[in-house]
Amino acid sequence: MSEATDRLAKVRKDIADAAKAAGRDPASVTLVAVSKTHGADRVRELLAAGQRVFGENRVQEAEGKFPALKAEFADLELHLIGPLQTNKARDAVALFDVIQSVDRERLASTLAKEMERAGRRLDCYIQVNTGEEAQKAGVLPKDVDAFVASCRDVHKLPIVGLMCIPPVDEEPALHFALLAKMAARNGLAKVSMGMSADYEMAVRLGATHVRVGTALFGSRGTQGGGP
Repeated sequence: MSEATDRLAKVRKDIADAAKAAGRDPASVTLVAVSKTHGADRVRELLAAGQRVFGENRVQEAEGKFPALKAEFADLELHLIGPLQTNKARDAVALFDVIQSVDRERLASTLAKEMERAGRRLDCYIQVNTGEEAQKAGVLPKDVDAFVASCRDVHKLPIVGLMCIPPVDEEPALHFALLAKMAARNGLAKVSMGMSADYEMAVRLGATHVRVGTALFGSRGTQGGGP
């Protein structure tokens, strides 16, 4: 318990220090604890330490641990931060509170229908493929403005921000600055960017949400490339 508490305290202090250095209120930055591959017991450790916002990459994994935790902790907020298949949209709308990975018209349309059916309005972020990587999900930068407009005007989704995952071999600051610029241009107040290796930089460049996994939960062993 003390190790989890210590890690959480360190990350929170890093975020606060980075925010203050940028002339920002530390309270304007939300820490999303990324719990993928970690069991409910590890999530519970951070809940006991006061963390309430968590992120999961896959609907099925989240379904295995969060329903019971959400029943116990009414103020737990769960973000979907990984790619979402349209056939999982109904399950996602039922379980999650925020969808950070809206990235195509078909998904936007399906989410809108499922939200209406369920009577739930989830805040949504558009995922931007800032590095224009062929293997990565996300809207290309040149298409962001049109997609934001479509999500708002056609699908009536509650779009609140943008999210990105920079290429692992490029300077993340360039991608963070680009994402913040696109969000401001579209009147979006929230920007989800920055993971365990670069969340302090992301905060200095305007992140309102940082997605941190390894710095809170420790290494996932053979699984790499995550927050």
